[in-house]
Amino acid sequence: MPVIAMMLLPLTACGAAGSDGPGSAPPAMAEGPCKNDGLDRFTGQKASAELGAELLKASGAKTLRWGGPNAAMTMDFRPDRLTVSYDQAMIITSARCG
Repeated sequence: MPVIAMMLLPLTACGAAGSDGPGSAPPAMAEGPCKNDGLDRFTGQKASAELGAELLKASGAKTLRWGGPNAAMTMDFRPDRLTVSYDQAMIITSARCG
């Protein structure tokens, strides 16, 4: 039994990667595909749930995915998703659609 538990441990760690973000996830606010125009202005700001809501509104994305430092994320492209990466100090390093 311990061998099975050890095999599943890495899977549970991957399942949680990228799911924890600054505060709670803001509700979806948009109805169209995501747009990158103007998202550079958020780079350098401190990540928070409130800023996440602003990012969703500015991009037009339906969903927001937070990417913390060294977080593993899927590479699938979704035109309605905004991915926001931040560093260990919770400062946004990039915001991009996909």
